[in-house]
Amino acid sequence: MSAEIIPRVITALVAIPLLILIIGWGWPWLFSLVVFLVTAAALGEYFFVAFPRRRKERLMGIFFGLLIPLGIFLPSVGDPGLWLGGILMVIFSIYLLLGGTLQERFQHLGWTLLGGFYIGYLVPHFVLLYRSSDGRAWLFFVLLVVMAGDTAAYFVGTWLGKRKLAPEISPGKTVEGAVGSVGASVLAGVLGGRFLLPGLAWTETLLLSSILSLLGQTGDLFESWIKRVFSVKDSAALLPGHGGLLDRMDSLIFPVVFATYYLRLFHP
Repeated sequence: MSAEIIPRVITALVAIPLLILIIGWGWPWLFSLVVFLVTAAALGEYFFVAFPRRRKERLMGIFFGLLIPLGIFLPSVGDPGLWLGGILMVIFSIYLLLGGTLQERFQHLGWTLLGGFYIGYLVPHFVLLYRSSDGRAWLFFVLLVVMAGDTAAYFVGTWLGKRKLAPEISPGKTVEGAVGSVGASVLAGVLGGRFLLPGLAWTETLLLSSILSLLGQTGDLFESWIKRVFSVKDSAALLPGHGGLLDRMDSLIFPVVFATYYLRLFHP
C-alpha cells in the first residue's frame, strides 16, 4: 500500500462508521447540526481560497453563505424565497458601497454569490433529503453509489488510466477512471438498492445509479475548476489524504440535490 493511500484509508475507516451512525441512528437535530457545521467549514475553505488576503470579503462571504441555509434549518423563518430575496438585496447593496474599482467589486461579488449558493444553498439539501419519506435510506443509497464510484475512479484511473478526461480542469482524471466509476456505481446501486430501497424496480435503480455517478463526477470536476482558477491543489488540509471537507464532499453535492427533487417528483 503506497504512502498516498494509507492516510486516505485511515480517514475513511474513522469517518464512514461515524457517518453511518449519525445518519442511521442519530437524532434528526444532530444530523441537521452536523450538516450546518459542515456547511460553515466548507464556506470557510472556499472563501479562504477565493479571498486569501481580503479578510473583510472573506468574513462577509462566510456570513452571507450561512444566512442562506437558515431558511432550511429554521422552520420559523417562514417563506425561504422571501428570506433569500432579502439576503440578496443586502449583499448587492454592500458590494455597491465597498471600496475598490468597479471591476474588482463586480468580480468579487460574483465569487461571493458562487460560494454562497454552491455551498450555502446546495449543501443543506442533505437535510432536505434526510427529512424526506424514507430519507435515511435514500441518503445511504446516494452515499453508497457515489462513494463506490469515487473509489473505483481512483484505482482504475491510477492503474489503467491513459486518456485524459478534462486535462484543463483536472489533469489527473481519466476516461478509464470515469467509465470505471459508472460501472462501480451501477453495481453498488443495483445490489445495495435491493436492501435500502426494495420498492424500486431494478431498472429504475440502474438508471438512478448511472445518473448519480455522472452527477458525482460532474460535481467533482466543478470543484476542481474552482481550485484551478484560484491555483490551489486542495481546498484545505483538514482530512489526511483527502484535503478539505469540500474536496471530500464535492462529488456528493450534485447527486444529493438531484435525489432530493427526484424523490419529491416521483416518490412523494
